[in-house]
Amino acid sequence: MDFQKFEYFLAIARHQNLTKAAQELYISQPTLTKFLQKLEAELGGRLFRRNGHTYNLTFLGRRYLEYAQKALALNQDWEKELQDMRSSYKGELNIAFPPLRSASIIPQILPEFHRIHPGVHINLYEQSHLIQDNLLADTKLDFAILSNWQPLAGLSYEMLMLEEILLILHPEHPLSGKGVPKEGCKYPWMDLELLAENPFILHFPDQNTGRAAKQLFDQYRIQPPVYFRSRNSQLCIQLASQGLGACLAPETYVQHCGDFWPIRVFSVGNPPLVNQLVLAYRQNSYLSTYAQDFISIVRKHLG
Repeated sequence: MDFQKFEYFLAIARHQNLTKAAQELYISQPTLTKFLQKLEAELGGRLFRRNGHTYNLTFLGRRYLEYAQKALALNQDWEKELQDMRSSYKGELNIAFPPLRSASIIPQILPEFHRIHPGVHINLYEQSHLIQDNLLADTKLDFAILSNWQPLAGLSYEMLMLEEILLILHPEHPLSGKGVPKEGCKYPWMDLELLAENPFILHFPDQNTGRAAKQLFDQYRIQPPVYFRSRNSQLCIQLASQGLGACLAPETYVQHCGDFWPIRVFSVGNPPLVNQLVLAYRQNSYLSTYAQDFISIVRKHLG
């Protein structure tokens, strides 16, 4: 079976552009054009509808895409299993993360994993959006760790941990001493009504933490001023540590950043707001022995 043919086709479908696809494949555009012409001649129909330089899949193209993805996924699974059988756990692990999430997780995991599997190379792919779609489309990815998710057909999910969405204040903030013990809270609990007029540094509304902030503000019926927005949790925490406003951030980010910047941390919400951190992988895909070991170590450290 010509798997290269599937890879060329998938690159065009992914980029919807011959030039960009050729650049990814490290071949010339004329070579890719000839390939596509030959493939369409073999199949007896057009795979793409051309609109200028944009290539959109036809019905035939969409059906071919499904089978190409399945064929490549099966081949990837076979190669991983064969590699397991042939080697002393030498191989490669490809993991997708939201931006900067890896910085709060991998330093805890990697030393132990590397002691067990020193011959395994790890590639971390930080992706800002569509991580689940990329996991389905790119058979080289083994799995993804993410929190901003909705169940997607074709993927299996395992919950790794529940983490709180926490309020961050500068230690000298006037309200930094107002936290109180509360049952079910890991940190001092802060009544968010006290911050109704306090400036905030927030994530964008399409992000998980951004939606959590809106949920909290709606719950308390407050609309505090928002001075800054960013997609970068570490940046939000750093700005809060400089006294530029309060921010909300997932617990694993806070634990990672707390050693670097002066902050006070509080549970918020009634009940406290939590985030699900999950592991996602393609259904029925083969997970190598070292991939399973990596997941076990993640569970141990995060759970």
